[in-house]
Amino acid sequence: MIFKKYPLLLLFCLSLSVAYAQDTPTALAAKNLDAWHQAASNADFDTYFSLMTSQGVFVGTDASEHWENKAFRDFSRPYFKAGKAWSFTSLERHMYNRAGVIWFDELLDTQMGICRGSGVMELEAGQWKVAHYVLSIAVPNDKVSALLELKKAQDSLFVKKLLGLDL
Repeated sequence: MIFKKYPLLLLFCLSLSVAYAQDTPTALAAKNLDAWHQAASNADFDTYFSLMTSQGVFVGTDASEHWENKAFRDFSRPYFKAGKAWSFTSLERHMYNRAGVIWFDELLDTQMGICRGSGVMELEAGQWKVAHYVLSIAVPNDKVSALLELKKAQDSLFVKKLLGLDL
């Protein structure tokens, strides 16, 4: 076998395969998603928003939280200026790539306990950026009934508002 005769060739081939695996679209997107989370932890406003597309959307845990990029910047700016935004660390992530779009879901360690993030990343100016992100609080199935009771009144008011029935 050629690799027995030339062990350095084997090492070279292995290093190429490892380097290629680290430069896959999903690996590059994951690196940017980690950097996006880290920028929030560091209250680095410019880096955080540079890792979102210009048309990016963030959907928060409250039913009223659906922000397009400018509105999300405006909402977030005071938190970043105060030096304390939010801190999300990915515990588990699944990423999928098709036709230049990556979608993902991840379990996060946050100040709210375990949450789930899901979203879409697009290639913008040669860099993978968050185009749409949805944050949700993970609720154990056996606690859902108690949670539903806690939010019942607020949900009822919000539904009326959305339907234009608020007085």
